[in-house]
Amino acid sequence: MKLFMIAGEVSGDALGGALMAGLRELQPSVSFDGVGGPRMQAEGLQSRFDMDELSVMGIMEVLPKYRHLKRRIAETAKAVAETAPDALIGIDSPDFCLRVARQARALNPDLKTIHYVAPSVWAWRPGRALKMAEVVDHVLAILPFEPPLMRAAGMTCDFVGHPIVAEPVAGADEANAFRVAHDIAADAPVVLCLPGSRKGEVARLGPRFDEALMRLRDRVPEIRVVIPTVPGVARMVRDMTRRWPTEPIVVEEDEQKRAAFAAADLALAASGTVSLELAANRVPMVVGYDMAPLSRWLVGMLLKTDTVTLVNLVSETRVVPEFLGNACQPGPLADALLTTLEDMPARKAQFEAMDLTMERLGKGGEAPGLRAARSVLDAISRPRPSR
Repeated sequence: MKLFMIAGEVSGDALGGALMAGLRELQPSVSFDGVGGPRMQAEGLQSRFDMDELSVMGIMEVLPKYRHLKRRIAETAKAVAETAPDALIGIDSPDFCLRVARQARALNPDLKTIHYVAPSVWAWRPGRALKMAEVVDHVLAILPFEPPLMRAAGMTCDFVGHPIVAEPVAGADEANAFRVAHDIAADAPVVLCLPGSRKGEVARLGPRFDEALMRLRDRVPEIRVVIPTVPGVARMVRDMTRRWPTEPIVVEEDEQKRAAFAAADLALAASGTVSLELAANRVPMVVGYDMAPLSRWLVGMLLKTDTVTLVNLVSETRVVPEFLGNACQPGPLADALLTTLEDMPARKAQFEAMDLTMERLGKGGEAPGLRAARSVLDAISRPRPSR
């Protein structure tokens, strides 16, 4: 069996790596081609180009790279047609993956297509599901309320569990060791700052998060700030915080990140899957996000839910404070952080919502990568649906 896989971001690479491991366990003869990052490469993929080329988000962010991305789409679709895989599997990054699927299907009408991570049609642009169904046969959903929406659009879909439930979580010993290693007093609150993994996100959110945390420090001087980050934006993060009177702790290694999450009492985070990482570690949070003005306006016009924070959505609560667009400002963020740190009923409500979220995402069941692999093999074994 031969599969062509495409991931365009760190989160998609993690999904792809776990899926490849699951497929190799169930179908040892499987081979892989496509585009991916370190985790997928560790499972045997030789990426056709650097995955980071695809890590852009928002209209204004994409425009300068449009011609290059268009060329990559055509190159990748041609490679899919030439290699004739048993299936094309796009992993998140729908703007790239679905365009590749459309062009590849035009070159090979019999190509089976699978997409891992359903588009967030529950939040905005519900018509995307119908458009996606034109070129996608099967969807692997990571949120439990998504399969009915995908099936209604004409695709088959399985909920395969969210990968966060299989991620290792550090314990009390690692948390204590982290505090000792960084000279953090036992009673000092540890606050995580998570402004995103893309350069555009860090550039836009970093200064606001920076100012919000400075204001929080004015009220709670003993806090220590830890910034878990990724190599691609680590230098930006360090430059952003050089003016701080107490230098934050910046960590890049996975083991140190897990220990930091275990040690944390509070987090200020960009909207996205990081809210689920915090939930898995039971870290109460405040969420903020903003985009370039045109992207913000368009999303605001199309948004159809009153929250985009996954903990709020999966738990069907609204306990995580959320500040989006123009509301994402240092003052309100700092006020919400103080409340989330000191208000015990608010913290308890978040703990309950986080526990419920993890349960609904599949905690305690079969690993999502293996569930996803079973779903892929089942989809490949079925005849393609007639359109």
